[in-house]
Amino acid sequence: MSKEITLTDANFKSEVLESKVPVLVDFWASWCGPCRMVGPIVEEIADEYDGKARVGKVNTEENATITGEYGIISIPTLIFFKDGKPVDQIIGAVPKEAIKKKLDALLK
Repeated sequence: MSKEITLTDANFKSEVLESKVPVLVDFWASWCGPCRMVGPIVEEIADEYDGKARVGKVNTEENATITGEYGIISIPTLIFFKDGKPVDQIIGAVPKEAIKKKLDALLK
């Protein structure tokens, strides 16, 4: 079972902005081909970083408020949060190592 969190407009503040550990947020949509490529990688990262960082997914079609707040216009967009603030991001499909490198930097 994946450790991934389903993020919504309603729980984003408590799950991401108030998190005591870094959070990786994957903004995606079901019709997005590159999102389907990145999805399994994000799930693996959620399991690997369990206890060190949190990983969540925002369905952009169902959560327009939070999608708009962060200016998401291309998906997948991965935003890295630390201390409740966005500190880095990746747009598009990238290899797992590229995502892990950015997440590891937040854990130092």
